[in-house]
Amino acid sequence: MQIAVPAETHAKEKRVPLIPDSVKKLVRAGFDVVVERGLGVPAGFSDDDYTEAGASVSTDRKALVAGGDIVLRVRKPSIEEVHGMKRGAVHISYLDPYNEPDLIDAMAKAGVTAISMEMIPRTTRAQKMDALSSQANLAGYVMVLLAANQLDRILPMMMTPAGTLSPCRVFVIGAGVAGLQAIATAKRLGARVTAFDTRPVVAEQVQSLGAKFLDIDLGETGQTKDGYARELTAEQLELQRQGMKAAIAESDIVITTAQVFGRPAPRIVTRDMVEAMKTGGVIVDMAVESGGNVEGSKPDETVTIGGATIIGISNLPSEVPRDASQMYSSNLFNLVTEYWDQENKVFNLDPEDDIVKGCVITRDGEIVNETIKNLRAQGK
Repeated sequence: MQIAVPAETHAKEKRVPLIPDSVKKLVRAGFDVVVERGLGVPAGFSDDDYTEAGASVSTDRKALVAGGDIVLRVRKPSIEEVHGMKRGAVHISYLDPYNEPDLIDAMAKAGVTAISMEMIPRTTRAQKMDALSSQANLAGYVMVLLAANQLDRILPMMMTPAGTLSPCRVFVIGAGVAGLQAIATAKRLGARVTAFDTRPVVAEQVQSLGAKFLDIDLGETGQTKDGYARELTAEQLELQRQGMKAAIAESDIVITTAQVFGRPAPRIVTRDMVEAMKTGGVIVDMAVESGGNVEGSKPDETVTIGGATIIGISNLPSEVPRDASQMYSSNLFNLVTEYWDQENKVFNLDPEDDIVKGCVITRDGEIVNETIKNLRAQGK
């Protein structure tokens, strides 16, 4: 069975779907791996690294995609390339299935089995395949470094003969995977950290990292069965804004990580809150690609409002492409080998398997994912 790995074409994507170490393991498991020439260059891997691991290198992208029984990517494919895939092939990548109806329709019509990495369930068994979490971990780390590099002061307290420098104040909004990593990184750098999340259940996790949890009474909140924060009502959002404004005004760095899966990001930090920051303050908006948590943030731009600088990078894990590629490649390897029958050389996606039910979007010419089917039925 052939695994085809085309190079990423998105201008700002430096991650690669498969690193040589994973290629070596897949070849050992009985796969024939073919990668496009130059695949690993953005993440620091040469074609020789892949051939030494047992892969073949192709210079013909169309033939590569057409010949793959399993096609692995980071980003979603173009509809044109979907038409070039063999019927019955398995395609695995981020697909953004909530917002890409034409792409999903094309994959169904082409007879492609489409697996969306965003839709991997957040269960104990699926943790090793959970690319959203692995990449969010890195995003949390990167955000703190970007902010620290932009800030006009140091993060830790420093006592010197010339006087004492007080620690930087960091406010993290959202205590999911990215937020917790941002908290941990800021604490390691010596900052004084406060965090807020709409889910009171995460307060203990925040405090275990040495940060203070900002308690704002929003009434009934909580989280979904998959561990995501529930979307807030307009009234709750206003209460949240008022409660956070004072914390933002006292902060040197604000990091926002609030996202609602499949929907535009909630607008949490308004312009007046940005303008209330100290001169020289820095905000990093993790959700800028999906609309932004911060009013005035722009994808892949750094802007200034009042005295504050807002950093909006749409692909934060790609700022550390080697490690991000290693983690994503491991997620893909674990997913592929979970359903690979090495003895019979069959890739068996059992429709009744709980992970398969969650992440397989199209199969045998139809949209099979219940969530996506229901959205279509509702006309969304």
